[in-house]
Amino acid sequence: MKLSTEFFSRLVGAIALAFAAAALGDALANYLGANNEAYVIVFVLLGILTGLVLTPYLTVRPLRRLRQRLTNMPPEQLMAIIIGIFLGLIAAALISLPLAMLPSPFREILPLTAVVVFCYLSTAILMLRQRDLKNMLSNLQPLGQTTRRGSGAELSAKEDESVILLDTSVIIDGRIADISKTGFIQASLLVPNFVLMELQHIADSADPLRRNRGRRGLDVLTILQNEAPVPTRITDMDVSETREVDSKLVSLARHWQCPIMTNDYNLNRVAEIQGVRVLNINDLANAVKAAYLPGEELTVKVIQEGREADQGVGYLEDGTMVVIEEGEYLINQTVTVTVTKVLQTTAGRMIFAKP
Repeated sequence: MKLSTEFFSRLVGAIALAFAAAALGDALANYLGANNEAYVIVFVLLGILTGLVLTPYLTVRPLRRLRQRLTNMPPEQLMAIIIGIFLGLIAAALISLPLAMLPSPFREILPLTAVVVFCYLSTAILMLRQRDLKNMLSNLQPLGQTTRRGSGAELSAKEDESVILLDTSVIIDGRIADISKTGFIQASLLVPNFVLMELQHIADSADPLRRNRGRRGLDVLTILQNEAPVPTRITDMDVSETREVDSKLVSLARHWQCPIMTNDYNLNRVAEIQGVRVLNINDLANAVKAAYLPGEELTVKVIQEGREADQGVGYLEDGTMVVIEEGEYLINQTVTVTVTKVLQTTAGRMIFAKP
């Protein structure tokens, strides 16, 4: 279908530019007093060649990119653009009446300028406040119509209880099974079918390490379904506009207005940029680590040398790194140290101590 449309556009463009080039060649030949037929033939050939090459880049391909962008555009953003253009046209129509009474050439130029300026300003303002616009429109909906849209899976996800979408990385990580057993998670866990297919693809990998990770993810999913106190469901809902799993997850989360649970840093950033709430287990693990203040004592085993001279490094049970001054000669010993400083980094918490 794409090839036939592009071919048709090339043909139409070649014919149109051929007629235009013929008229231009004839006019140029009359002006120079030269042979009309030679000029017309040369210009017609140039017009046909130009039309065959350039027409799709000016017609079909820009329209195709525009259609794809509109398809992937969030509903509230598209609504903001439509309402912005509509309000801009109304404002431009009101101000065009007095502008049309001005002398020429202002009455021909200013009304068109007003249309462009007001449409741009209203669209830009509503794009910046699209979330407020969405909340306002949702508040105007009758209560009886708020749950009458979508398929059965969507209705069950939005009517019965809140849901959390699970990413492949958080299932393979495995800690979600232990967290769900504690009772801190109250929402249902929802695993899209394309995430399950990605897990199966990883489990069938030829790489042993990758295959073991995929199988562990499938085992964790089985534990969630059979042993976790919160329900874990598989949904067939899919996003046909994209093939990437991360993009599908973000689209579903935006459509259902639910958070995504993941350990993937890139997915975390992309989801936050698009206004999707992210539950990161690594952030949770850092938040629940025990807090140590300078002067407190703790027991740690020194296992390796530090980066600086005379430093030793040990780890607490929760994985927190402890850098011990003058601990280079205490390797493989369990010692009691006094906390001197606590440093919070993007990779986690780091404790500096001395024996």
